[in-house]
Amino acid sequence: MTAAVAWGALAVVTTGCGQGSYGTSSTGAAGPATYAGITDLPEALAADGTTITVGDPRAKTVVRLYEDPRCPVVADFESTGARAIRAQTFKRQVRTEYTFASFKDERLGGDGSKRAVNALRAALDGQKFAEYHAVLIDNQTAVEESGGFTTERLLALAEQVPGLRGEAFDTAVSTMRYQGFVTASQAAYEHTGDDPVGPGTPSFAIDSKLVSEELRGLFFEEQLAGDLLTMVRMDPVGWKNHRS
Repeated sequence: MTAAVAWGALAVVTTGCGQGSYGTSSTGAAGPATYAGITDLPEALAADGTTITVGDPRAKTVVRLYEDPRCPVVADFESTGARAIRAQTFKRQVRTEYTFASFKDERLGGDGSKRAVNALRAALDGQKFAEYHAVLIDNQTAVEESGGFTTERLLALAEQVPGLRGEAFDTAVSTMRYQGFVTASQAAYEHTGDDPVGPGTPSFAIDSKLVSEELRGLFFEEQLAGDLLTMVRMDPVGWKNHRS
């Protein structure tokens, strides 16, 4: 697919994690979800108090990602289509926004999602969110069923991000300092789309338009995800008016 393809030709279906099902991984892992070597991307908490933004605030195209840290399909996405999103974020063509869900805890037991979301918010304080997010995703193995994002593991994984560990971060992780953020983020996720329990993870929105189920699969192929974002940047009105 190229940027010249008509909007009507877009349609690939895949599945994700939702409160109604466990979800399945649609593709094989294609390598780490790394932000290695990139330390100058602006990071901020948006005015709504639940959105973490990464990238140039002047970027005209905005991709919003809805993720639960315990969802294995999120890890699948982060090692495939997310590479294209990061590439365009690095080039300051796209700004990436994150809304974090934690429903997997309720579904499977434990509190691993909530603890991971709290730790990610704590990493934002040191402008280390993107790097720490990549580390958590790269080390997600078995956490869906085990709830394995414990305080101890979260702190140990933080060692992989230079400059992240310290009294402020460690205390925030150990005490769940950002429990309010965790709760508000889950509520924001639940209020996204038409389903009262949320759209499933990962889900995607481009320029405030939620990507339909028919187009979800594009985000699990690096080339297709990049082509779609390029098409949106070239023809934002066409994307706004596209009916999937």
